Parts: sequence; C-alpha cells; structure tokens
Amino acid sequence: MTREQEALTGRQTWKIGDLARATGLTVRTLHHWDDLGLVAPAREAFSGHRYYTGADVERVYQVLALRRLGVALDTIGAVLADAVPLEVVLSRHLAAVQSQLTELTRLRASLQATLTAAEDRTSADLLTLIRKVIVVDKTVEKYFTPDQLAELAQRQESEAEQIAQVQHAWPDLIARVQNAVENGVDPTSEEGRALGKEWQDLLAQFHRGDEQLRDSLYTMQAENAEQIQREHGGPSPEQLEFIARATA
Repeated sequence: MTREQEALTGRQTWKIGDLARATGLTVRTLHHWDDLGLVAPAREAFSGHRYYTGADVERVYQVLALRRLGVALDTIGAVLADAVPLEVVLSRHLAAVQSQLTELTRLRASLQATLTAAEDRTSADLLTLIRKVIVVDKTVEKYFTPDQLAELAQRQESEAEQIAQVQHAWPDLIARVQNAVENGVDPTSEEGRALGKEWQDLLAQFHRGDEQLRDSLYTMQAENAEQIQREHGGPSPEQLEFIARATA
C-alpha cells in the first residue's frame, strides 16, 4: 500500500508540526531531511502540505538511529536505499546505546521490546521510542564530550563482556552498602572501608584514572541523583554519604 493509499484509508497521518511535537524533533530538521530525500512525506495536491504516514514514522526512526550510530546524513540515504530492514537498524542502535551508562537502561529496554515485538509494532511505539532516544541523548551529551562518548562507544565494542560484568556488580554492591547503612556500620570500620574500596574499584573501571571522565560522571550523578535513585534503585544520598566517609 502506498503512502497516499494509507492516508486515504483513514490510517493515522501527521502534519509536520504534529510529528515534530510527537517526536521532539524540530520542524527544521524534518524539512532538512525532506530536502535531502531521507524522509519524503506525501503532499496534498492543492495545498502542498506535507503529511506523514506510519511508514514515514519508521523512516524517521531509521534516520535518527543511523545518526546516533555516527552515520553521516549524506551516507544515510545510500544505506536506506539498500532497504535495510528496520529490525537490523534497531539491532545496531541497541548495540550502540549499551555504551551509554546506567541512565540508558530504560531506552535499551524500549529498543529490545520494539525489536522483539516486530509484528505488533505500531507508529505510536516508534513515536515513544524516538522521544526517549532524543531525551536520553540530550541528558548524556550535557555531561560528556563527543570524545568521551566516542571512547565509551569504542570500549563497548571491544570490552562488552567486561562492561556487562561491571554493570551486573553494581546492584549487589548498592544493596550491601544499604544493608550497612541500615545496620549502623561505621563507614571508617574495616567493613566500611572494604565497601568503599570496592565502590571505588568499580568506578575506576569506568573512568580509568581519567579525571575529566570521572568528574563528568560525578557531576551527572549529583545533578540527577533523585531521578537515578527513582529509576534505578540507587545510590541514595545516605549511601553516597556512607561511601564518602568510607573513602575519606
């Protein structure tokens, strides 16, 4: 079914302003992608107004995902011309976002769910996914430089297993620190110092002695502490205070 037929059958379509609001992209960006032929919506015969269909929403996601993978706009057209399946793009995007800290866990889950439920995927699912991609990327980019993000992405490709082990270690350590807090363990005791050292060792596997990367991580954690605790179960202010005293 063509886009024009899809629109005529009463399936949902979006004007450019509506799609911009729904995705978090700007009208200017959508115009630019249209000019480049990356996402070319249908036009009404008389008014010339653009309207986007569900197929166009898939295309918007493909362009966005490829951009997040570092593919230049002038290359994306050639990639999409080869009819790369959306599932393949989703898989590549999933591999890339796994390099972006714990805050990306919810985005990763959305990507996995969208990829797994390929037959049931709707335009609404993709609109939600596009919004999450944009919001999370903006949050991370606020604290880390392009060079730092590139280094983290490179590590993900070459050290995926080690990174996964570190990620899996955090929940257990946070739980043990919380148990120490609740039981009134002295942070300066042998037990407290051991927890503090384990905490620092895990962090060191992230920043590896790079002071700028370490400071970026600490700043992001401090400015988003409530959100991180709410969405990921910690660390709480009490846990961080315990660790600060244990490592003083």
